[in-house]
Amino acid sequence: MSTLFGRTQKELPSEARIRSHELLLRAGYIHQVAAGIFSYLPLGLRVLQKISAILRQEMEAIGAQEINMPVVQPADLWQQSGRWYKIGDELGRFTDRKGHSMALAMTHEETTADLIRRYIRSYRDLPRLVYHLQTKWRDDPRPRAGLLRVREFVMKDSYSLDVDQQGLEAQYRRHYSAYFRIFGRCNLPVMAVLSDSGMMGGKMAHEFMYPSQAGEDTVLFCSACGYSANRQVARFRKNEAARPEEPLEPLREVATPGCKTIARLAQFLQIKPERCAKMVFFTAFVQDGENFATGQAAPKPANALNEPAKPQLVAAVLPGDMELNETKLLALLKQHCGGVLELRPAERAELHAAGIVPGYASPISLDATTKADDSDILLFADDLIATGKNWTSGANQEGFHLAGINYGRDFTATKVADLCAAAAGHPCPHCGGALKSTRAVEVGNIFQLGSFYSEALGCYFL
Repeated sequence: MSTLFGRTQKELPSEARIRSHELLLRAGYIHQVAAGIFSYLPLGLRVLQKISAILRQEMEAIGAQEINMPVVQPADLWQQSGRWYKIGDELGRFTDRKGHSMALAMTHEETTADLIRRYIRSYRDLPRLVYHLQTKWRDDPRPRAGLLRVREFVMKDSYSLDVDQQGLEAQYRRHYSAYFRIFGRCNLPVMAVLSDSGMMGGKMAHEFMYPSQAGEDTVLFCSACGYSANRQVARFRKNEAARPEEPLEPLREVATPGCKTIARLAQFLQIKPERCAKMVFFTAFVQDGENFATGQAAPKPANALNEPAKPQLVAAVLPGDMELNETKLLALLKQHCGGVLELRPAERAELHAAGIVPGYASPISLDATTKADDSDILLFADDLIATGKNWTSGANQEGFHLAGINYGRDFTATKVADLCAAAAGHPCPHCGGALKSTRAVEVGNIFQLGSFYSEALGCYFL
């Protein structure tokens, strides 16, 4: 200890907000260089190397071969996959001295695809499984909690190469089991939950979650049947929340002075919040996608560094007692318009410019079949709105709401889908039991990527 590089600290570090960050700093394991960027001191590096050894042993136990791919990658690989245009400022971009656009690796799907299109020629070369431990850079706008949310980090990523879907699924199951062995050897209790595939793509993904109040994720789970999912993709049995049959009421305007919130509106009209239709507005920034108003494909920008994304207003309508799931909305937007770089709550000035009265917005004024051709607003409706009847929502006029609103008769949406966020107490989608929730830290993720990257970069075999 007398010769150890670094030193312990008696005082509580001012930048530490959670216990783990505080202990790592006080014990001299890490040193913060900048927001989300750390040096590993001898003790911290010793732990990192032990974890790396466990990762290598368990990956090689399922037949993986270690390689090493570069942190700096040519932009044309990312352009071939399309992600150069679809990922926002989290992707580190720069230009080298020869004027070539380059990327700092936040993941290595494109680089792996570039390797396999050169080295995999025949079915005899398959299956294969490669992995590496390499530095990643993600320019996170909100690094926090020490090592829990950083911008530069070491990640183990492995890539399975298979002839068909059955091979992919077998590799997926082997990884699923291997990850539990890895966390078990680290004495880290985790749960595997369904998750959103996010920027990675693919049809299925699981996250490995460590329950902790310091975590940023919320996991919904059912103790009765074992269902579990990240709140971003969690579902619940909606038919138990649907209304009984009732006749359609006529559309009528009601005076509602000062009722700009669902709670105030329900109290004023003496109705339940679930009888109200809530409007939520976002601004999406779109690049290399389809135009919201026309649905026509937009051309790819010549240089994503210099081409700003186009802002577009998006509206969602859902029952007043529900919360919007932004991940589900974002997935719908990507289906409709391609490259959505960012989704943020719309500002009042943006709503006013579009002729929307905040607090009294109406789905009728945004009807997908009657809105003006030059309108940039897309309207998405939760499926409960489409199946329910006689909603009360804004009249797009200060101090007034409309009662007796019915989907199909009074308005239609660009798309009807599940938009509601699941919460504790909602019925489990499988057995109907009450869902429970817990905070958690994501410590691992696996994806079924399918053939997306292989096709985008021309990876074929005989």
